[in-house]
Amino acid sequence: MEWKDRAVVLGSRPHGETGLVVSLLTRDHGRHAGFIHGGVSRKARPIWQPGNVVDVEWRARLAEQLGNFTGELREPHAARALDDAVELAGLAAACAVVDAALPEREPHPAIFDGFQAFLAALGHTGWPLIYVKLEIGLLQELGFGLDLAKCAVSGASEDLAYVSPKTGRAVSRTAAEPYRERLLALPAFLSTGRLPEDDDELRQGLDLTGYFLERHVFWPHNKPLPPARSRFKEALHR
Repeated sequence: MEWKDRAVVLGSRPHGETGLVVSLLTRDHGRHAGFIHGGVSRKARPIWQPGNVVDVEWRARLAEQLGNFTGELREPHAARALDDAVELAGLAAACAVVDAALPEREPHPAIFDGFQAFLAALGHTGWPLIYVKLEIGLLQELGFGLDLAKCAVSGASEDLAYVSPKTGRAVSRTAAEPYRERLLALPAFLSTGRLPEDDDELRQGLDLTGYFLERHVFWPHNKPLPPARSRFKEALHR
């Protein structure tokens, strides 16, 4: 059994004296793990850093086996983010959330493309907005999409300010007035398409997606949100 694919490195851990087990987000084969012979070496280790884009080949005798990866570095995003603590934290959070949320060996090309868009945005103004949209896309791909285009009560598409924690649908400021204390805040940038005004507004977006990721994706499997995501929010606060 063997295949070739383009992939984003999501995570790695040592295995044995010189090897690594890596988790990759591939375009055509989904989230997929494999073993890297000599992966901890000085030459190989920089390739398999979270956030890097690689061309990989996977081989195994049987389809259900862990198998072995070989690969070449295409885009060294991990090294490019080293000079910015917030970008590095955002990159680590994106890798950790996708790695923990996606089922293994199930293709999700839309998430792969969304992740590529996030990586391309790093280093440019507005990249945290793309991070939040990546999490919204992840929820959509897993069957828990948010409806932020119009008010669930009136059908209006203007002055959307809240989201129902039960349905994930937007609610306008006027329609929400009787029970707004029970609703989640909808930051304006998610309904208008503009950039977040400040980090507080961005954190509102992360609180919103985090709520639904916890409720629908992680809590049903008795898992918390990955710690890397909390560290990203803390980095924004600093």
